[in-house]
Amino acid sequence: MQAANPRRGYILGLSAYIIWGLFPIYFKAIASVPAVEIIIHRVLWSALFGALLLMVWKHPGWWRELRDNPKRLAILALSGTLIAANWLTYVWSVNNGRMLEASLGYYINPLVNVLLGMLILGERLRRMQWLAVGLAAVGVAQQVWQVGSLPWVSLVLALTFGFYGLIRKQAPVKALPGLVVETWMLVPIATAWLLFNPAAGSAQAEFWTTSEAWWLVAAGPVTLVPLVCFNAAARHLPYTTLGFLQYLAPTLVLLQAVLLFGEHLSSSTLVAFIFIWAGLAVYSVDAVISMRRRR
Repeated sequence: MQAANPRRGYILGLSAYIIWGLFPIYFKAIASVPAVEIIIHRVLWSALFGALLLMVWKHPGWWRELRDNPKRLAILALSGTLIAANWLTYVWSVNNGRMLEASLGYYINPLVNVLLGMLILGERLRRMQWLAVGLAAVGVAQQVWQVGSLPWVSLVLALTFGFYGLIRKQAPVKALPGLVVETWMLVPIATAWLLFNPAAGSAQAEFWTTSEAWWLVAAGPVTLVPLVCFNAAARHLPYTTLGFLQYLAPTLVLLQAVLLFGEHLSSSTLVAFIFIWAGLAVYSVDAVISMRRRR
Protein backbone atom coordinates (compact mmCIF):
# COMPACT_ATOMS: atom_id res chain seq x y z
CA MET A 1 0.00 0.00 0.00
CA GLN A 2 1.29 3.45 -0.96
CA ALA A 3 2.41 5.57 2.03
CA ALA A 4 0.50 8.81 2.57
CA ASN A 5 2.26 11.88 1.20
CA PRO A 6 0.36 15.01 2.36
CA ARG A 7 2.35 17.36 0.10
CA ARG A 8 1.49 15.28 -2.97
CA GLY A 9 -2.09 15.02 -1.73
CA TYR A 10 -2.44 18.80 -1.47
CA ILE A 11 -0.97 19.32 -4.95
CA LEU A 12 -3.32 16.72 -6.48
CA GLY A 13 -6.35 17.92 -4.52
CA LEU A 14 -5.74 21.57 -5.41
CA SER A 15 -5.23 20.55 -9.06
CA ALA A 16 -8.59 18.74 -9.12
CA TYR A 17 -10.58 21.59 -7.57
CA ILE A 18 -8.81 24.29 -9.60
CA ILE A 19 -9.64 22.44 -12.83
CA TRP A 20 -13.27 22.02 -11.72
CA GLY A 21 -13.35 25.69 -10.74
CA LEU A 22 -12.05 26.76 -14.16
CA PHE A 23 -14.64 24.71 -16.08
CA PRO A 24 -16.58 27.90 -17.02
CA ILE A 25 -13.68 29.06 -19.21
CA TYR A 26 -13.83 25.76 -21.08
CA PHE A 27 -17.62 25.88 -21.54
CA LYS A 28 -17.50 29.54 -22.62
CA ALA A 29 -15.11 28.47 -25.38
CA ILE A 30 -17.88 26.30 -26.85
CA ALA A 31 -20.80 28.57 -25.95
CA SER A 32 -21.95 28.48 -29.58
CA VAL A 33 -22.82 24.78 -29.14
CA PRO A 34 -26.18 24.16 -27.37
CA ALA A 35 -25.88 22.84 -23.80
CA VAL A 36 -27.64 19.55 -24.64
CA GLU A 37 -25.25 18.91 -27.52
CA ILE A 38 -22.24 19.63 -25.28
CA ILE A 39 -23.49 17.04 -22.77
CA ILE A 40 -24.07 14.50 -25.55
CA HIS A 41 -20.43 14.81 -26.56
CA ARG A 42 -19.25 14.93 -22.95
CA VAL A 43 -20.91 11.52 -22.48
CA LEU A 44 -19.46 10.06 -25.68
CA TRP A 45 -15.89 11.31 -25.26
CA SER A 46 -15.83 10.60 -21.50
CA ALA A 47 -16.94 7.02 -22.25
CA LEU A 48 -14.20 6.60 -24.87
CA PHE A 49 -11.35 8.19 -22.92
CA GLY A 50 -12.52 6.53 -19.71
CA ALA A 51 -12.39 3.09 -21.30
CA LEU A 52 -8.87 3.82 -22.61
CA LEU A 53 -7.78 5.06 -19.18
CA LEU A 54 -9.12 1.89 -17.54
CA MET A 55 -6.81 -0.12 -19.80
CA VAL A 56 -3.82 1.80 -18.39
CA TRP A 57 -4.94 2.48 -14.80
CA LYS A 58 -5.90 -1.02 -13.72
CA HIS A 59 -8.74 -1.69 -11.27
CA PRO A 60 -8.58 -5.48 -10.90
CA GLY A 61 -11.91 -7.26 -10.55
CA TRP A 62 -14.17 -4.21 -11.00
CA TRP A 63 -16.19 -5.74 -13.85
CA ARG A 64 -16.57 -9.09 -12.14
CA GLU A 65 -17.96 -7.36 -9.04
CA LEU A 66 -20.51 -5.50 -11.14
CA ARG A 67 -21.44 -8.59 -13.15
CA ASP A 68 -22.04 -10.55 -9.95
CA ASN A 69 -24.11 -7.69 -8.46
CA PRO A 70 -26.60 -6.58 -11.14
CA LYS A 71 -28.28 -4.28 -8.60
CA ARG A 72 -25.15 -2.14 -8.70
CA LEU A 73 -25.54 -1.74 -12.47
CA ALA A 74 -29.10 -0.48 -11.94
CA ILE A 75 -27.85 1.97 -9.32
CA LEU A 76 -25.12 3.23 -11.69
CA ALA A 77 -27.75 3.73 -14.41
CA LEU A 78 -29.67 5.99 -12.03
CA SER A 79 -26.58 7.82 -10.81
CA GLY A 80 -25.50 8.34 -14.43
CA THR A 81 -28.84 9.98 -15.20
CA LEU A 82 -28.40 12.30 -12.20
CA ILE A 83 -24.86 13.32 -13.11
CA ALA A 84 -25.94 14.00 -16.71
CA ALA A 85 -28.73 16.27 -15.39
CA ASN A 86 -26.16 18.00 -13.18
CA TRP A 87 -23.78 18.50 -16.11
CA LEU A 88 -26.56 19.85 -18.32
CA THR A 89 -27.75 22.35 -15.71
CA TYR A 90 -24.20 23.50 -15.05
CA VAL A 91 -23.31 24.00 -18.72
CA TRP A 92 -26.60 25.81 -19.36
CA SER A 93 -26.04 28.11 -16.36
CA VAL A 94 -22.49 29.00 -17.44
CA ASN A 95 -23.50 29.79 -21.02
CA ASN A 96 -26.61 31.74 -20.01
CA GLY A 97 -25.07 34.14 -17.52
CA ARG A 98 -26.12 32.21 -14.39
CA MET A 99 -22.70 31.34 -13.00
CA LEU A 100 -23.41 33.00 -9.65
CA GLU A 101 -26.36 30.64 -9.16
CA ALA A 102 -24.13 27.69 -10.14
CA SER A 103 -21.54 28.77 -7.58
CA LEU A 104 -24.25 29.11 -4.93
CA GLY A 105 -25.45 25.57 -5.71
CA TYR A 106 -22.06 24.01 -5.02
CA TYR A 107 -21.70 25.99 -1.80
CA ILE A 108 -25.09 24.60 -0.70
CA ASN A 109 -24.19 21.03 -1.70
CA PRO A 110 -22.33 19.94 1.51
CA LEU A 111 -25.28 21.11 3.60
CA VAL A 112 -27.72 19.28 1.30
CA ASN A 113 -25.64 16.14 1.90
CA VAL A 114 -26.08 16.57 5.67
CA LEU A 115 -29.83 17.01 5.21
CA LEU A 116 -30.14 13.95 2.94
CA GLY A 117 -28.21 11.91 5.49
CA MET A 118 -30.80 12.82 8.10
CA LEU A 119 -33.92 12.39 5.94
CA ILE A 120 -32.93 9.25 4.01
CA LEU A 121 -30.20 7.49 5.96
CA GLY A 122 -31.65 8.25 9.37
CA GLU A 123 -28.53 10.03 10.58
CA ARG A 124 -28.93 12.33 13.57
CA LEU A 125 -27.78 15.92 13.16
CA ARG A 126 -25.69 17.56 15.82
CA ARG A 127 -26.69 21.01 17.06
CA MET A 128 -24.07 22.80 14.97
CA GLN A 129 -25.17 20.89 11.88
CA TRP A 130 -28.75 22.02 12.49
CA LEU A 131 -27.48 25.60 12.75
CA ALA A 132 -25.49 25.24 9.51
CA VAL A 133 -28.48 23.88 7.58
CA GLY A 134 -30.71 26.58 9.10
CA LEU A 135 -28.36 29.38 7.98
CA ALA A 136 -28.30 27.99 4.43
CA ALA A 137 -32.11 27.76 4.45
CA VAL A 138 -32.30 31.42 5.49
CA GLY A 139 -30.02 32.32 2.57
CA VAL A 140 -32.26 30.48 0.08
CA ALA A 141 -35.42 31.96 1.66
CA GLN A 142 -33.91 35.43 1.39
CA GLN A 143 -33.39 34.90 -2.35
CA VAL A 144 -36.99 33.76 -2.75
CA TRP A 145 -38.21 36.85 -0.90
CA GLN A 146 -36.00 39.30 -2.81
CA VAL A 147 -36.20 37.80 -6.30
CA GLY A 148 -39.69 36.32 -5.98
CA SER A 149 -38.68 32.87 -7.20
CA LEU A 150 -36.57 29.90 -6.12
CA PRO A 151 -32.91 29.94 -7.20
CA TRP A 152 -33.69 26.79 -9.20
CA VAL A 153 -30.26 26.49 -10.85
CA SER A 154 -28.59 26.40 -7.41
CA LEU A 155 -31.10 23.93 -6.01
CA VAL A 156 -30.99 21.59 -9.04
CA LEU A 157 -27.18 21.49 -8.95
CA ALA A 158 -27.07 20.92 -5.19
CA LEU A 159 -29.83 18.28 -5.18
CA THR A 160 -28.70 16.31 -8.25
CA PHE A 161 -25.12 16.14 -6.97
CA GLY A 162 -26.31 15.40 -3.43
CA PHE A 163 -28.52 12.51 -4.58
CA TYR A 164 -25.74 11.37 -6.93
CA GLY A 165 -23.37 10.99 -3.99
CA LEU A 166 -26.05 9.33 -1.89
CA ILE A 167 -26.85 6.79 -4.60
CA ARG A 168 -23.17 6.05 -5.29
CA LYS A 169 -22.80 5.18 -1.59
CA GLN A 170 -25.24 2.32 -2.28
CA ALA A 171 -22.97 0.98 -5.05
CA PRO A 172 -19.43 0.78 -3.65
CA VAL A 173 -17.67 1.03 -7.03
CA LYS A 174 -14.41 2.94 -7.39
CA ALA A 175 -14.72 6.38 -8.95
CA LEU A 176 -13.18 5.75 -12.39
CA PRO A 177 -14.87 2.39 -13.17
CA GLY A 178 -18.12 3.85 -11.82
CA LEU A 179 -17.91 6.91 -14.06
CA VAL A 180 -16.99 4.79 -17.09
CA VAL A 181 -19.98 2.49 -16.54
CA GLU A 182 -22.30 5.46 -15.94
CA THR A 183 -21.24 7.14 -19.16
CA TRP A 184 -21.34 3.95 -21.24
CA MET A 185 -24.92 3.39 -20.06
CA LEU A 186 -25.74 6.85 -21.42
CA VAL A 187 -23.97 6.23 -24.76
CA PRO A 188 -27.07 4.66 -26.47
CA ILE A 189 -29.14 7.73 -25.50
CA ALA A 190 -26.41 10.10 -26.70
CA THR A 191 -26.06 8.19 -29.99
CA ALA A 192 -29.82 8.15 -30.50
CA TRP A 193 -29.95 11.91 -29.92
CA LEU A 194 -27.39 12.49 -32.67
CA LEU A 195 -29.24 10.15 -35.05
CA PHE A 196 -32.58 11.85 -34.45
CA ASN A 197 -31.10 15.35 -34.68
CA PRO A 198 -29.32 15.32 -38.06
CA ALA A 199 -29.50 19.13 -38.19
CA ALA A 200 -27.34 19.46 -35.04
CA GLY A 201 -24.11 21.37 -35.64
CA SER A 202 -21.86 18.47 -34.64
CA ALA A 203 -23.74 16.16 -37.02
CA GLN A 204 -22.43 18.17 -39.99
CA ALA A 205 -19.18 17.07 -41.63
CA GLU A 206 -17.86 20.64 -41.89
CA PHE A 207 -18.21 21.11 -38.11
CA TRP A 208 -15.29 18.73 -37.57
CA THR A 209 -12.96 21.14 -39.37
CA THR A 210 -13.59 23.87 -36.75
CA SER A 211 -11.93 24.59 -33.41
CA GLU A 212 -15.21 23.84 -31.57
CA ALA A 213 -14.89 20.21 -32.67
CA TRP A 214 -11.58 19.84 -30.83
CA TRP A 215 -13.05 21.54 -27.77
CA LEU A 216 -15.86 18.95 -27.77
CA VAL A 217 -13.37 16.08 -28.07
CA ALA A 218 -11.50 17.59 -25.11
CA ALA A 219 -14.62 17.02 -22.97
CA GLY A 220 -13.37 13.50 -22.29
CA PRO A 221 -9.98 14.42 -20.78
CA VAL A 222 -11.45 17.54 -19.13
CA THR A 223 -13.94 15.32 -17.29
CA LEU A 224 -11.49 12.58 -16.35
CA VAL A 225 -8.27 14.42 -15.40
CA PRO A 226 -9.64 16.17 -12.27
CA LEU A 227 -11.34 12.93 -11.24
CA VAL A 228 -8.01 11.07 -11.43
CA CYS A 229 -6.31 13.86 -9.44
CA PHE A 230 -9.09 13.79 -6.83
CA ASN A 231 -8.88 10.02 -6.36
CA ALA A 232 -5.10 10.15 -6.06
CA ALA A 233 -5.39 13.00 -3.51
CA ALA A 234 -7.88 10.98 -1.47
CA ARG A 235 -5.17 8.36 -0.86
CA HIS A 236 -2.87 10.96 0.73
CA LEU A 237 -5.22 13.32 2.61
CA PRO A 238 -7.93 12.94 5.27
CA TYR A 239 -11.40 13.19 3.76
CA THR A 240 -12.19 16.21 5.94
CA THR A 241 -9.24 18.04 4.36
CA LEU A 242 -10.63 17.28 0.90
CA GLY A 243 -13.96 18.60 2.21
CA PHE A 244 -12.38 21.97 2.92
CA LEU A 245 -10.65 22.06 -0.46
CA GLN A 246 -14.01 21.56 -2.23
CA TYR A 247 -14.96 25.18 -1.51
CA LEU A 248 -12.18 26.31 -3.85
CA ALA A 249 -14.15 25.33 -7.00
CA PRO A 250 -17.33 27.39 -6.34
CA THR A 251 -15.14 30.29 -5.14
CA LEU A 252 -13.29 30.29 -8.47
CA VAL A 253 -16.63 30.14 -10.33
CA LEU A 254 -17.89 33.10 -8.26
CA LEU A 255 -14.77 35.16 -8.98
CA GLN A 256 -14.92 34.40 -12.72
CA ALA A 257 -18.62 35.27 -12.85
CA VAL A 258 -18.03 38.72 -11.36
CA LEU A 259 -14.52 39.64 -12.52
CA LEU A 260 -14.20 37.87 -15.87
CA PHE A 261 -17.69 37.51 -17.31
CA GLY A 262 -19.35 40.61 -15.84
CA GLU A 263 -22.23 39.04 -13.91
CA HIS A 264 -23.77 41.45 -11.41
CA LEU A 265 -23.50 40.48 -7.75
CA SER A 266 -26.50 42.30 -6.29
CA SER A 267 -26.75 43.13 -2.60
CA SER A 268 -29.59 40.61 -2.15
CA THR A 269 -27.51 37.82 -3.74
CA LEU A 270 -24.53 38.81 -1.58
CA VAL A 271 -26.70 38.52 1.55
CA ALA A 272 -27.73 35.00 0.48
CA PHE A 273 -24.07 34.08 -0.04
CA ILE A 274 -23.16 35.47 3.39
CA PHE A 275 -25.78 33.28 5.11
CA ILE A 276 -24.59 30.20 3.20
CA TRP A 277 -20.91 30.99 3.88
CA ALA A 278 -21.80 31.34 7.57
CA GLY A 279 -23.53 27.94 7.41
CA LEU A 280 -20.44 26.41 5.78
CA ALA A 281 -18.19 27.95 8.45
CA VAL A 282 -20.33 26.40 11.22
CA TYR A 283 -20.40 23.08 9.34
CA SER A 284 -16.61 23.12 8.95
CA VAL A 285 -15.98 23.91 12.62
CA ASP A 286 -18.34 21.09 13.60
CA ALA A 287 -16.48 18.68 11.27
CA VAL A 288 -13.12 19.57 12.87
CA ILE A 289 -14.49 19.18 16.41
CA SER A 290 -16.09 15.84 15.52
CA MET A 291 -12.85 14.56 13.93
CA ARG A 292 -10.82 15.52 17.02
CA ARG A 293 -13.30 13.79 19.31
CA ARG A 294 -13.07 10.58 17.26
CA ARG A 295 -9.28 10.70 17.54
